[in-house]
Amino acid sequence: MHKVKILFFALGAILFWQCESPQSGSDEGGNLPILGNRYVDEIERDGKMVEDTVYHEIADFEFVNQVGDTISNADVEGKIYVADFFFTTCPTICPIMKKEMLRVYETYKDNPNFLILSHSIDPTHDTQEVLKVYAEKLGVNDAKTWNFLTGDAEKIYEIGQTSYLTTAMEDQNEPGGFLHSGAFVLVDGDGHIRGVYDGTKSDQVDRLIRDIPKLLEQ
Repeated sequence: MHKVKILFFALGAILFWQCESPQSGSDEGGNLPILGNRYVDEIERDGKMVEDTVYHEIADFEFVNQVGDTISNADVEGKIYVADFFFTTCPTICPIMKKEMLRVYETYKDNPNFLILSHSIDPTHDTQEVLKVYAEKLGVNDAKTWNFLTGDAEKIYEIGQTSYLTTAMEDQNEPGGFLHSGAFVLVDGDGHIRGVYDGTKSDQVDRLIRDIPKLLEQ
């Protein structure tokens, strides 16, 4: 029987749209940390007790994108991607976020190892057809790189809050009826969170754009 020692690592990424966002990521020229909770598992291997660090990972998922394709964790395996949460009728920060995400998209849209996953937190309204129109208005005419995702609301809220460690929920007291973070979450090919950036601030999105190659080149 092995022992498990829990070690908590503060991500500081649970953000509300009206709050300041963190500046998680690397220092200039530095390596990107693996964010989220982790634990050290002491196991017996070849008759010896060794320590194995287990890092926080994005859970399995399955949603539908704007062209009707099913997108799952298998589609992002081995790829670098940025995830965020929004809804098409958002009256607050979403237009700013999408303007900033367009900068990321334009920079890396031709890289086959990079993706963007934008999850709608209003899937009742944001059907596949609605998301397709929304994407085209932004100038995204296919889903090769940028996927606008819809699906079961509870599963979207769950993966937002427990996997991406951000805020994504229905709240009738908030503008538009939903509460979500402005975070852009950078994820590596193993499903580990490597950076969190405020998608409403150009300087932090600049930092995200600079950090992405550090993972693509690994």
